[in-house]
Amino acid sequence: MNKKRAVRLEIYQNLVNYKKPTSFQLKESYPLPPPSTVIGMVHFACGYKEYHDMDVSIKGNFNSRVYDLYTRYEFAGASYEDKRHQLALLSNDGKTYGVTRGVATSELLVDVNLVLHICPKNQEEVQEIYENFRFPKEYISLGRREDLIQIKNVEIVELEEEYEDDDEIVDKRMNMYVPMEKIENREVESKATVYTLNKTYTKKTIKKDTEVRNWERVKVAYCVAEKTSVGYTDVYKDSNKEIVFLI
Repeated sequence: MNKKRAVRLEIYQNLVNYKKPTSFQLKESYPLPPPSTVIGMVHFACGYKEYHDMDVSIKGNFNSRVYDLYTRYEFAGASYEDKRHQLALLSNDGKTYGVTRGVATSELLVDVNLVLHICPKNQEEVQEIYENFRFPKEYISLGRREDLIQIKNVEIVELEEEYEDDDEIVDKRMNMYVPMEKIENREVESKATVYTLNKTYTKKTIKKDTEVRNWERVKVAYCVAEKTSVGYTDVYKDSNKEIVFLI
C-alpha cells in the first residue's frame, strides 16, 4: 500500500469569503476554499516564489451566512469625466482615466472550521511546511487578505492507503470536497453539489508586457457530513484514522 506524509492543519475563521470568480455584484462564496486558495496560502506562508507541486484535502463546516457591504472600485480604461467618475488616475502617458466608486455586497461564512491536509509531491518539503505554520513569519490569511486564520493545531501525519471492505461514513461533522471520479465510479456514495474549481495555473503571454493565467481545473463533489459513505475501495487514512481525499 502507498504511504505518504502530509501536514494536517486545523484552522478557524470568524468571517470569510472564498470568492467565486464568476460573481461580481454579489460576491458569492464557495462553501469551502478551493484548492488554488489553499495552495496559495501554503506558498505565501513558506515564501515560495515558484510553484511547488502539491495535493490538498479540504473539509470543514460553518454555522451560517451573512451579507455585508463593501466599497467597490471599477476601472474600465475610459477617459475621466467629471460627472461620471468619482476618482481620476493620472497615467505615465499623460492621460487621465476615470474610476467609478460604488457599493456592492459580499457573502460571508460565519464561524468556519477547516481541516486541511497538505501533501507536497516533494516529500522533503513536509517539514518545511510544518515549521512555517508552526512558527509563521506573519499573519496568514485564507480567502481575502483580511480573512486571517487562527491555527488551532498543526501536525505531521502519515497517509496510508487502505482497502475499505465495508461502507463507512467518511465524516460525521465536516463537509468535504471529493474528486468527482470517485463519485462517478461509485467508490463514494453521496448527494453532492458539483463544482469545477481552480487548482494551479501557468502564465501565458498574449501580447507584449501582458500575461494571463491559464488555470488547471479539477472537478469535485461538495459532499455533506453524515450523508457520505465510502466502501469496497482503496482510501487514504491519516495517523488519526481520518479518511483523506487528495485533490
